[in-house]
Amino acid sequence: MPEITPQPPPHPSWENGWAPDTSRAPGTRRLWLAGTLAIATVVACVTAIAVSHKAPDKTSSADPTASAHTDSGPGLLSFASPSASDTAAPPKGTSGMSATSPTASASGTATDTASGAGPKSSPSSAKPSKSTPSKGSSGGSGGSGGSTQQPSTAQKSVRSVNYPDRYWHVSDGFVKLDAPRGSESREDSTFTVVKGLANSSCYSFRTSDGKYLRHRNFLLRADANDGSSLFKQDATFCARASSYSGAVMLESVNYPGRYLRHQNFQLKLVAYQNSDLYRADSAFRFVDPLA
Repeated sequence: MPEITPQPPPHPSWENGWAPDTSRAPGTRRLWLAGTLAIATVVACVTAIAVSHKAPDKTSSADPTASAHTDSGPGLLSFASPSASDTAAPPKGTSGMSATSPTASASGTATDTASGAGPKSSPSSAKPSKSTPSKGSSGGSGGSGGSTQQPSTAQKSVRSVNYPDRYWHVSDGFVKLDAPRGSESREDSTFTVVKGLANSSCYSFRTSDGKYLRHRNFLLRADANDGSSLFKQDATFCARASSYSGAVMLESVNYPGRYLRHQNFQLKLVAYQNSDLYRADSAFRFVDPLA
């Protein structure tokens, strides 16, 4: 006799309180949910796009001057007026120096390795540009920045830019940077600036006893003119634009790229260095004679 599994009795709708809705087609609820989700997605995308477009406007309006500052960048010399440190009283006993090692000159081998520490300054970092000095006179530190107008023949003293109380001074045959003392010291700090012996558009410096300033072993000294071509070249210096107002840099004729600068208060010929200290040490002003 086959076994019959009893089936649970069906639950009438009135027992569990649910009855199928026969007034609408099957699946309508799912269509409504899908439509609502699609609309919400579109609204969210539109809102995100609107916010992203407004973000740059807020950034630019936060600092309207942010884009107004631009760097001029490197290039030509700026020729700004000297800073406060340019005219400040110099420190005692030391000079602003950095170590250098020039090559041998025609007269021998230089040992230019002096070093020290001194005042800093902030001129432009561009290498001095070549310019032909014009005729005329220039006394003191006036004039426009980078001017190279100097006298063709005149009595002048040469003053340091970063040590404004010190001048070129012939001492024991060498040119040093010293403060003026008695009348003899002032006479040794006064030179006749003439047309260059080797180049008439440049300068040579004659002392009161008829000697000329020339470099030898890269050191600036006073020697008698022997009439040789080497002497004339060693005693000729061309004025180049300085980054200090009314000042010049003096470049050697026979060693282009080397400029007169002071180190440990000694005047010497040193290859150009792209540093504020070098530009300050090699900047000089032609002023009224001390003697």
